[in-house]
Amino acid sequence: MSGWYSGEVLSNGISIHYTRTGTGEKPPVVLAHGFAENGRCWSRVAQALESLFDVVMYDARGHGRSSAPEDGYTSEARVEDLAGLIRALGLRRPALIGHSMGAATVAMLAAWYPEMARCLVLEDPPWGPPAPPRSAEEEQIFIATMRTRLERSKARSREELIARCRAQHPTWLEEELGPWADARQELSPNILNILIAPSIPWQDVVRKIRCPILLLMGDATAGGVITSQIADEMARIWSCGRVAHISGAGHNIRRERFDGFMQAVLDFLGSGADPGVL
Repeated sequence: MSGWYSGEVLSNGISIHYTRTGTGEKPPVVLAHGFAENGRCWSRVAQALESLFDVVMYDARGHGRSSAPEDGYTSEARVEDLAGLIRALGLRRPALIGHSMGAATVAMLAAWYPEMARCLVLEDPPWGPPAPPRSAEEEQIFIATMRTRLERSKARSREELIARCRAQHPTWLEEELGPWADARQELSPNILNILIAPSIPWQDVVRKIRCPILLLMGDATAGGVITSQIADEMARIWSCGRVAHISGAGHNIRRERFDGFMQAVLDFLGSGADPGVL
C-alpha cells in the first residue's frame, strides 16, 4: 500500500475521489463499491491484485470523499460518473469489478459503452424480482426510517461502529472493519435518493453486454441476493458468461469467503503474461 495514491477528477459535473495502486504500466482494473461503502472498502482485494494490475478504487457520488449533490442519484448518473472517471484517468478497456450497487453500475456501463469494458466481475448484484410498489405515504415513511438509521450510524464513533460491525459480521477479518466504519461516517444523507430512484430491469442490461461476465453468487440462506433461478436466467440471456458459486458466503462474498472469491476472480482475469486477456 505504500505506493498507492489518491486524487480527484471532474466527471459528469462532480468531483470523483479515487485511490490507485499504479500508474498505468499494468492492465487496469476498476473496483465499484456497494451502497453505503466507499472505494477503500476494496483495499484487501486491491492488495491481492496490485502485483498484476493497475487497480483503481473510487467513491461513488454521495459516498466517501466524492461530491454529494442534492440530486442525480439515478443509475444513469452513476454510469456517467464512472464513464467520466475512466476517460479522465485514460484507462484503456479496464476490467470492471463491482459489488451490489457497484455491480449494477458496471453492468450498465458495459451495456451502454461496450468499447469501455474488457470484462465484468459481478459480486452479488442487487437483481431479483421487482419489489412491490409503495404508496406515496409508504415511501415517505420508508425514507424517514432510513434517514433516522443513517443519522444514528453517523453519530456513533468509529470505535462504536467497528464494534457493531464485528458483532454483526463475526467472520470478517479485522482489516475489513475500519474501512467499513469510515465509509459509514463519510456518507451523505443525499444517498437516500438512490432508494427511490426508478430502476432499470436487469434483463435489459444483461442482454446488451458483449464482454465476458463472471457472476459471483453466495447462498441465499446466508444473505445472498442472487438465487439459482436468477443465475439461470442470466445464463440464458447473456452472450458470454460464467457463474461461480461461493458456498457459505452471503451478500459480502469477498469478506466472508475471501480465498474462494479471489481464486474465482484471478482464474477469470487470467494470471499469465497478459492478465487482462481472457
